[in-house]
Amino acid sequence: MSIVKSFAVGNGDMFYIQHNSDNFTIIDCNLNAETAAERIDELKSASQHKEIQRFISTHPDQDHIGGIELLDGEIPIANFYVVKNQATKLDETKSYKHYCKLRDDPAKAFNIQKGCTRKWMNQTDEVRGSSGISILWPDVNNADFKDALNACNEGGSPNNISAVLRYTLVGGASVMWLGDLETEFMEKITNHIALEKTTIVFASHHGRHSGKIPDSWLRKLDPQIIVLGEAPSRHLNYYTGYKTITQNRAGDITMELVNSKVHFYVSNPEYKRSDLKDEGADSFDNYVGSIEVETEYTLEGASA
Repeated sequence: MSIVKSFAVGNGDMFYIQHNSDNFTIIDCNLNAETAAERIDELKSASQHKEIQRFISTHPDQDHIGGIELLDGEIPIANFYVVKNQATKLDETKSYKHYCKLRDDPAKAFNIQKGCTRKWMNQTDEVRGSSGISILWPDVNNADFKDALNACNEGGSPNNISAVLRYTLVGGASVMWLGDLETEFMEKITNHIALEKTTIVFASHHGRHSGKIPDSWLRKLDPQIIVLGEAPSRHLNYYTGYKTITQNRAGDITMELVNSKVHFYVSNPEYKRSDLKDEGADSFDNYVGSIEVETEYTLEGASA
């Protein structure tokens, strides 16, 4: 069993994976003085028995690194996984400066790229197992990525240097994160990234139209659930034909991955689902239903 949680942090992203091994992973953060204490207490509790802890930064937008200095102050970040960059910003917030400090620390930073390997991230030894995380993007030799990186380093948007991450529970579900990749960029790199059937996909750019996952990707991913972030409703793409969970309505989303099933829980007690199977799961409050992990492509996904 493992737990994947998506925090409702407003216009931003913050996740953790409590692996079914001796690993704990935090992906991005967006904390403020009001929310930090509660979120950090939960992270401490969820990670207390895990010896290997890592923070993965998809890209250096404020709503993905907000409050990282608060997090690092309470849960020291010894393993900082980051796309290599020299991003510059006119508005250097305290969080951005702390991000740069971690990014540029050779003792803490590990530069992630397509196909990279690292002990316990995706390698197993006699000491402990793999976390099950693979890095699908960036391809640092790809021309489109190089253009995006150059623009970012010159003060432009960091959206298209976002890492693409995939977590797989052996014999169970798979989960994918896309950062803030933009639709046009995703279309450009379709033939340069290895995409396969994935159970749950967190929509790019918080579910915005600007980060709408292109059909060329959706056909390959064939997701059972697409999670939309907390962008304003008028900016969301609702992915007609696919099951979605909208964080604006659900609040925090906790996914319990147990063998071939995923049980979903939310923080909003008023949020209900009739299209998920009732497996009677009760590990957390506000259970809303479950799915059985598909291993074959569906007709709908194949023709999406």
